[in-house]
Amino acid sequence: MGQSTSTGGKSRIRRLFTWKKLLGTFLVTCLLVLGACYVLYLMVPVPTANADATLQSNVYKYSNGKVLARTGKVNREIVGLDKVPLPVQRTFVAAENKSFYDDNGVDIMGTARAAWNTVSGKGKQGGSTITQQYVKNYYLSQDQTATRKLKEMVIAIKVDQRMGKSEILAGYINTSYYGRNAYGIQAAAQAYYGVDASQLTVAQGAYLAAVLQAPSQYDWAIAGPKGREAVQNRWNYVLNNMVGEGWLDSTTRDGLKFPVPQKPKPPKGLSGQSGYIVEAANQELMRQGVSEEDLKAGGWTITLNIDEKKQKSLVAAVDKELESQLDRENSKRAATVQAGATSVDAKTGAVVAMYGGIGATEHWTNNATRRDYQPASTYKPIVLASAIDNNSETQDGRKIGLNTIYDGTSKRSVVGSDIPFNPENEDNASYGPITVQKATNSSVNSVYAQMIVDVGPAKTKKTGLALGVKDGADFVPTPSQSLGVMNASTLDMAGAYATLAHHGVKVTPSLVKSAEHKDRTARLADPIGDRVISREAADTTTRAMQGVVQAGSGVRAAGPYQAAGKTGTSENNRSAWFVGYTPELVTAVGLFGEAPDGGKQLTLTDAINPGRANGGKLPAQIWGAYTTAALGGGSNAAFDLETFAGSGGGSGDVSPTPSRTTESPDPTTSPSDEPTTPTPPPTSTATTPPEPPDSTATTPVEPSTDPTVPPATTVPTNPGGPGNVKPGKPGNPGTNSLLPAG
Repeated sequence: MGQSTSTGGKSRIRRLFTWKKLLGTFLVTCLLVLGACYVLYLMVPVPTANADATLQSNVYKYSNGKVLARTGKVNREIVGLDKVPLPVQRTFVAAENKSFYDDNGVDIMGTARAAWNTVSGKGKQGGSTITQQYVKNYYLSQDQTATRKLKEMVIAIKVDQRMGKSEILAGYINTSYYGRNAYGIQAAAQAYYGVDASQLTVAQGAYLAAVLQAPSQYDWAIAGPKGREAVQNRWNYVLNNMVGEGWLDSTTRDGLKFPVPQKPKPPKGLSGQSGYIVEAANQELMRQGVSEEDLKAGGWTITLNIDEKKQKSLVAAVDKELESQLDRENSKRAATVQAGATSVDAKTGAVVAMYGGIGATEHWTNNATRRDYQPASTYKPIVLASAIDNNSETQDGRKIGLNTIYDGTSKRSVVGSDIPFNPENEDNASYGPITVQKATNSSVNSVYAQMIVDVGPAKTKKTGLALGVKDGADFVPTPSQSLGVMNASTLDMAGAYATLAHHGVKVTPSLVKSAEHKDRTARLADPIGDRVISREAADTTTRAMQGVVQAGSGVRAAGPYQAAGKTGTSENNRSAWFVGYTPELVTAVGLFGEAPDGGKQLTLTDAINPGRANGGKLPAQIWGAYTTAALGGGSNAAFDLETFAGSGGGSGDVSPTPSRTTESPDPTTSPSDEPTTPTPPPTSTATTPPEPPDSTATTPVEPSTDPTVPPATTVPTNPGGPGNVKPGKPGNPGTNSLLPAG
């Protein structure tokens, strides 16, 4: 009885699990799974990129290619696969997914194996294809969940159908994290080997491919003995796979040595001068059509014209000549001093160095580009250039040139102007009859005040704008314009003087050499433009400023090179300047008095040294120290000039004897623009002793005997005393109209 029951139960089981039923159940299950997969395929779309995947930094480089700074939340610079050598591309395929070029984007077995190991407690493991890892990095998150894994597989299949393998591989190596705060292969190449991705060797590429598996453990600089052994094994594994796939010759592979990475370096931030330069470069790019939003989005590689060596030389010159003399922490007066400078290649317009201040994180305003201080007498050469370019004449009809004689009497009222103007010379020194050359050397206000009236303030302003001085509410066509009462930056003045150095052809200083994005390149204007003034006007002005350096207020800028330049000290000594150039290099240096809170302008008097902070002092010294270093200790380059001497003296009685309406300070203790007995530079051709500075002038100033300047017409004496001229008609200074005051 019991046996019969047992036999019947087995029969029912056999009937219940026949091979037909089992096969049918299997087929139905497969259909259900396939249907579910199809529904899942339809329901899971390819999403937009996650926010982190698209974040990039902007990279700013010196002209030699070295990184100056990076900006942005994520250190990533996306590069096209064409910028990565093919052998380096293949190191990643050999490391992660040898079947990458043939698969459909998903490795079912690998994914199942990884999932089982994770569930069974054997640790989280990979198993994803390169396509899956790209999908995880670019579209999803790093969450270790079954839901995310299913989405990853579905999206990977779709991505593989829509994108080419090269595009997927590029996305993978650009979105992966390599350690050292480096996202993407370009940042990794810089972080580990200090080169661009395009310069990576196959050995270096194999290390970066290896380090992806465990960046924190495989970074050679911080890995322990086991970590170093593991990454070397992984490196060998990558290269051996390349040999196996036919991507690397075995002989070449045997000759490769493990490429030990460089030590980690701190991120290239915006401290020091970097912040000033980066902001100035951004402003230049925006002026040239790159939007602010585009720059903020990142992804730009911006190569600057900044020369690394010259940049360091400029900072060193300011530190030595100025900062080492100041006690900013303990002196309120010293804390008010700000320095700015811009240096430009005279032939190309490239900004090769820029000094913005003590540091962008301490004083954000860029002193090199700020436009809220007056350039003072550094504007006088522009007046002279305008006079010659416009073939201007004195009030009695003589062409203005270097030998033209004016009256250098302090506080002399200008003649021929509807606007009264009678400026005081520095220290109220009066010079009587003086050539334009000598007046330029000593920065005689009275001469240039009359000259601008002779030229016409409107014409002079037009010349200033053409040369590069920027327009503004403070730039008004009046006689006072001759004293540089408009606002300008060191960048502006360097550009104006660069145009003079370039023989009158417009030079617009350019900080940016190139700006490239992954899929576009910014179009940049040519720094060299059209002719804006005649060569004769530009070259004659250069000749005049040679005298300033050889025997005038700028002798502290003299050195083993030919140089032309001009000093400037603004009203109330709020700014002090020296702007000048050699045949190769144009540099503008300015000192500015500013309240520590960045508010009102303050005087520089007694802030650096007792007395005035003249342009012929520290600014000229900084200029000279920098120029000497930037030119490698000196230069034999010579100016090639075509100059105009102009008419000499006029008819009528004038006195050559200078007078002083205030007592002259002791030249041995006076804080004047220049020493009383300067030594001309080695390349100087001057044969006469240097002229004393305008602030200490006590001897008669005769027409120039500098052999570089044609001789002036002899001026008749006038026993009646200085400034005594024959009367003329109203509006006409008489027969000696060429002797205005200023």
